Amino acid sequence: MSDLPQTGGEPSAEPVQPVPPYSITPPVVEAAAVAESITASPAPTVERIYRHALPVRIGHWINVLCLPILIMSGFQIFNAHPALYWGDRSDRDRPLLSMRAVVTESGERKGITTVLGRPFDTTGLLGYSSDMRRGFPSWATLPGPQWLAMGRRWHLFFAWVFVINGLIFGLYAILSRHLTRDLFPWWKDLRGLGRTLLDHLLFRHPTGEETKRYNVLQKIAYTCVIFGLGPLIVLTGLSMSPMVDAAFPSLLTLFGGRQAARTIHFIACFAFIGFIVVHLTLVAITGLWNNLRSMLSGWFNIAEHEGSHDEPPSN
Repeated sequence: MSDLPQTGGEPSAEPVQPVPPYSITPPVVEAAAVAESITASPAPTVERIYRHALPVRIGHWINVLCLPILIMSGFQIFNAHPALYWGDRSDRDRPLLSMRAVVTESGERKGITTVLGRPFDTTGLLGYSSDMRRGFPSWATLPGPQWLAMGRRWHLFFAWVFVINGLIFGLYAILSRHLTRDLFPWWKDLRGLGRTLLDHLLFRHPTGEETKRYNVLQKIAYTCVIFGLGPLIVLTGLSMSPMVDAAFPSLLTLFGGRQAARTIHFIACFAFIGFIVVHLTLVAITGLWNNLRSMLSGWFNIAEHEGSHDEPPSN
């Protein structure tokens, strides 16, 4: 049906004049809605803060150099006898962990890793790789596939660099109050441990003001690694030195013997590896370039919304 007015049952003969496009006025309501939506979503602003002091950054990058070399040269040393024991002597019949190559009935060589008496087939990775009997594979050892003497030299040299760097950083952290102000988890931090842990499991990471300080998980991790795991791996390493044993025999007794100290040293090494993997993963997830730039220059960018601090919280 037509919407045109009817006259006496016949359509009007008068033609309808078209309306020029420029004479159409946009609805006021639509313009207001657009303006309201723009106001409701303010443009983000960026705040720059000085997050990492120079001594922190220097210590960090020295550790970045030392830790991979220490781990890989340590694997080189471990390969000379790829087994772990407890106590003061090597009980080859009852190792806590062993990596060895075996020959099957068909003549095939396999790598077998035994943990607490339970064997696992680790061919190509542990026990047997690159057609050689070896603990860790050649790509995981420094300074070469099989060079025990030089591996010990590398390990000892970078261990002392690591120790000196740690002592300097520890002294700086205490004197500058970086430890008590930024690193140590106080009771008020621990009360939010459950919520922070859940946020990390759900990949909800801090934003805005919360990124200006370490969360409780970071504080626990950094404090344990710097003042717990670091000294532990150094002391167990020193206790395996005959010269140190002669000067401080009680140190070896403290760890339960030379082989026990070697086992603790090995476990501490993999604790460091686990920390590094988690640390690098979170650095990448929470903003790789922003985190990397803050550890190079000290400056960290925080994205905020304009007026977010001035507006009262909604009910």
